[in-house]
Amino acid sequence: MKRILSLVLVVLLGALGLTAYLGLREDDVGAAASPTVVNAEEVVKRGAYLARAGDCMACHTTRGGAAYAGGRAIQTPFGAIHAPNITSDKETGLGNWSADDFWRAIHNGKSKDGKLLYPAFPYPNYTRITRADSDAMYAYFRTVTPVHQPNREPELRFPFNMRWLLVGWRALYFRPGVYDTQPQQNAEWNRGAYLVQGLGHCSACHAPRNFLGATTRGDDLSGAMIPMLNWYAASLTGESGEGLDKWEVQHIADLLKTGVSMRGAASGPMAEVVRESLQHLDAKDIRAMAVYLKSLPQNAQPEQTQAPPRTPDTERMLVLGASLYEKHCVECHKASGAGEPPGYPALSGNRALLLASPVNPIRAVLHGGYPPSTAGNPRPYGMPPFSAILSDDEVAAVVSYVRNSWGNQGTMVSPGLVNNYRSIALE
Repeated sequence: MKRILSLVLVVLLGALGLTAYLGLREDDVGAAASPTVVNAEEVVKRGAYLARAGDCMACHTTRGGAAYAGGRAIQTPFGAIHAPNITSDKETGLGNWSADDFWRAIHNGKSKDGKLLYPAFPYPNYTRITRADSDAMYAYFRTVTPVHQPNREPELRFPFNMRWLLVGWRALYFRPGVYDTQPQQNAEWNRGAYLVQGLGHCSACHAPRNFLGATTRGDDLSGAMIPMLNWYAASLTGESGEGLDKWEVQHIADLLKTGVSMRGAASGPMAEVVRESLQHLDAKDIRAMAVYLKSLPQNAQPEQTQAPPRTPDTERMLVLGASLYEKHCVECHKASGAGEPPGYPALSGNRALLLASPVNPIRAVLHGGYPPSTAGNPRPYGMPPFSAILSDDEVAAVVSYVRNSWGNQGTMVSPGLVNNYRSIALE
């Protein structure tokens, strides 16, 4: 018996030791600081560009607040995490950080003092950034006007407020490492993969997550519900319907750069990403991202939709939906559902309507649809909100109708589901 207990103790201690090693270890690959450069101005300019590519301002700037001064609450299923101040302020920002400190946070997910960072900061993606790019970003943030704004502690419920538990999370789900160039692919594809997987952190929204908030299937971008935003981030893989199967590379590039394309328009959280980040990238980087995304294979088990059973109730709902469509929608989206892209998106074959979850079209009808205003599309057409003039039953009917017309095939939408989203403001 003692021998068995001793063996169990040894195994337990070994498991704890392995967990501590994997959860606390730091990767030193590429850790050497970049050599001193002659043209520091170019490095800062490059860093500003990379900060845009990483959409750092989205989290580190409150609405109406000073740029990069932090304070914005990142809502998670476990509570709120407040983005820190990353201006050059020496007391509350990065003013006393070194390039090595910044690299440690970006690459290893640890603060200057060694404190483990919560993965609401997307270091599982940012770890792929090269040391040279990290140093350029650091050089840029050193030039950001200092703002004295103290940081706030996370507001997480028990037990997620116990930071030491991150050791176990990291042991399971985090492996630091710079992006590894794929020799079988060309330079453009590799550049796109580097941006999508790393700085762009696209998987933060478009990858499914488990109950601990971790993406567990590598770089899977097969689509996921963004729970705290009540929005569905569509699949970026190659399956038909929801994915990018029928999109041309130029269509993807247009959407990323301008917010609209011949295949659809960005709205909701993606509209903010395009407005604040992607529209500022150069055409070569945008095309590289589009090339990479277009190459992603079909998901092994794509989300399927199905036609509703034809019952008297569904027939009545579809008839009501057709009459509402004729009254409110046909002028822009046309009787054929073909629309007039890119200003008025087609509804026939529209991927946003083909999702198993109808949350996006419900919110578009209730709260309106607004592509971002960008340099490439400065005065976008917007869809007005109908929440004030359509009841829950009517919204359910018209969304059910467009999900089951012109070859579309989707489940019916219930008035109760519409009501769930009626009081939620468009994010």
